[in-house]
Amino acid sequence: MRETGTQQVEASVRLPDRRVPGTVAGLVRACHPEPTAVVTALVTALAAASGLGPAGCLLVAGAVLTGQLSVGWCNDRVDHGRDVAAGRTDKPLVDGVLRPHVLTRAAGTALALCVPLSLAVGPLAGLAHLTGVGAAWAYNLALKRTLLSWLPYAVGFGLLPAFVALGLPGRPWPPGWAVLGGALLGVGAHLTNVLPDIEADLAAGVRGLPQRLGGGPTRVLAALALGAAAMVLTVGPPGPPGAAGWAALGVTGLMAPLAVLPVPGRARSRVPFLATLVLAATAAAALLSRGVGLGPGPGSG
Repeated sequence: MRETGTQQVEASVRLPDRRVPGTVAGLVRACHPEPTAVVTALVTALAAASGLGPAGCLLVAGAVLTGQLSVGWCNDRVDHGRDVAAGRTDKPLVDGVLRPHVLTRAAGTALALCVPLSLAVGPLAGLAHLTGVGAAWAYNLALKRTLLSWLPYAVGFGLLPAFVALGLPGRPWPPGWAVLGGALLGVGAHLTNVLPDIEADLAAGVRGLPQRLGGGPTRVLAALALGAAAMVLTVGPPGPPGAAGWAALGVTGLMAPLAVLPVPGRARSRVPFLATLVLAATAAAALLSRGVGLGPGPGSG
């Protein structure tokens, strides 16, 4: 009996150790890792190209990462009931890997960290970034079910260049092409992200702009938004686009069908949204290769 009791104690001690990796993996899955990683990397690279020092870039990366984590975790927590009803076993809350209170605490902790990290870049910069993060939370909590579902994406992505620029010496406001290009990318990302879930969303009573438009019109609008974003980011900066700019625009034209066309046999494919992330990365890479930043100087605009 003593040996059995010892084995039970040892098993109970080991149990949390077995759960920890699963919880961590679940949190990674729930944070929407692809957009979280891409947005964090691109904004940090833009900060470096704009002349922000290593410490500043580290703060930007930390602020954007924690902000994106908070938004992703909030999204999965708020959508838990709808995901269960839709049978979304790809969600860690639905398949039992995570419990709701764990995700609630994770989202709150990430948001709490995002505030001082954002403000440490600069008061105005921090305000711009926290406004964007707040818009994303407003989307999760309410606006995704309204005709204004596109607005938080436009605000959040459009303010990312402001976050970088306002953290530079002199606190310059970012050039208009950067804000407009970011906003258009945000709208395109919203539309392609929702595309696979339109039918399930309608069944759950979610009636944002894409759900009201339907799949066909949403694809057309997404293509227009992404095409306009690529054009703005190509011709907006000062100076000729050069080979890199036109090459990026060509890649955008090749990738656009993946971002807006349905995937045969895979109604819920994430390919459209992932293609949108590739488009954003391509546009950013073209800007960086041209030496375009957001600070004062010949390449900043």
